[in-house]
Amino acid sequence: MKICEIIVPQEADSQRIDVFLSNFVEEISSRSSAQKLLTDNRIRVMGSRSSLSKNYRVMPGDIIICEIPAPVPLEAVAEDIPLHIVYEDSDLLVVDKPRGLVVHPSAGHHSGTLVNALLYHCELSGIGGVLRPGIVHRLDKDTSGLMVVAKNDAAHIALAAQLERRTMGRTYNAVCMGSVKNNLRIDLPIGRHPHDRKKMTVYPAKARNAVTYIEVLEYLKNFTLIAARLETGRTHQIRVHMAHIGHPVLGDIVYGAARQPFGLTGQILHAINLQFIHPSSGEEMEFNSPLPEYFTEAISLIGGK
Repeated sequence: MKICEIIVPQEADSQRIDVFLSNFVEEISSRSSAQKLLTDNRIRVMGSRSSLSKNYRVMPGDIIICEIPAPVPLEAVAEDIPLHIVYEDSDLLVVDKPRGLVVHPSAGHHSGTLVNALLYHCELSGIGGVLRPGIVHRLDKDTSGLMVVAKNDAAHIALAAQLERRTMGRTYNAVCMGSVKNNLRIDLPIGRHPHDRKKMTVYPAKARNAVTYIEVLEYLKNFTLIAARLETGRTHQIRVHMAHIGHPVLGDIVYGAARQPFGLTGQILHAINLQFIHPSSGEEMEFNSPLPEYFTEAISLIGGK
């Protein structure tokens, strides 16, 4: 069991406690998780002896004590889920992940993930553990496109080293809000948001350097089609960087506006190109993925191609 102690900041004044906990405590992933802890009497306000309900409104300065039970061990199981395999050999495979598919099991996504599908298809490297076998790098649930997956530990180590050395090439296409004026090099550190543990932000404490290269491909009325090349690979990097410079990715309701044009509810972001050195042969490998239907439909809604 883990004990968390959180002091309610001024900006959370009068939030319902389940909302506050789901936003400010990394180990509490949702309001329903917070409500379960409240029901089990695992949440209390220091100095208060009464039990709390989900309707309790926090006040600045409240000290909230949370008892977080130890996580139940999970293990990813093989599931017969269709895969779009672009390339495969004895060391690795390259897959084209569809939008909406979670990469690996996690809280709220215990099955139906890319890892479950991969385990049904082949043996994977064990370096990622029982929940992330073979996963060298990840894509967000609503980001589509190319990923390389390791089948054995040697391949995993070699591919991960390329990521660390920044020699693995990863390029994305995205539609962004507004007119991005020029090609850009965005060099802004990214870390966990101090007040919303589900989000990342620029310049927080414990930030890690993050570099994204932006190329303007086409102007689409009030939007811009870009290519974004990653030098580093921080969580939500492209989405955070583009939002920070005032051009959030279209459809991104996390880092952009809650009400998106055309009713979109997922970012228009696709991993279109992947380059790496094969861990066994030393061959330079390059793969491209065509823009998926959801992406081209968004462009059509804008009035583009």
